[in-house]
Amino acid sequence: MRFNRLRMLVATAAAAGVLAGPAMAETPYDGLWTVTIMTNTGSCEASARYPLTVADGKVSAQGADVTGSVGRAGNVRVSIRGTYANGQLNGNSGSGKWNGASGGVPCSGRWEASRQ
Repeated sequence: MRFNRLRMLVATAAAAGVLAGPAMAETPYDGLWTVTIMTNTGSCEASARYPLTVADGKVSAQGADVTGSVGRAGNVRVSIRGTYANGQLNGNSGSGKWNGASGGVPCSGRWEASRQ
């Protein structure tokens, strides 16, 4: 359960950059992104890596129920089934924090992203 939430979170972040390349982007951060999540506290998976797409500032991931956005200044806000992430993209990379729960036990950590 916690693995699926983390995977969805990462997929959301990556989805913010998968669909459009920088030259054809509608917003500065559109395209395919690889997001790595790391758990700092709780019993969630220690780390995982996922592809996410950003298209017209909206974050998505294939097969994942993700909602979120990336603003023109690179501010990131994403949620997936009770797991929330926020942070900042700058150029071709970014980072931030996330929090959620696995089996009712709180988990939190950080994430890092790179544009592909």
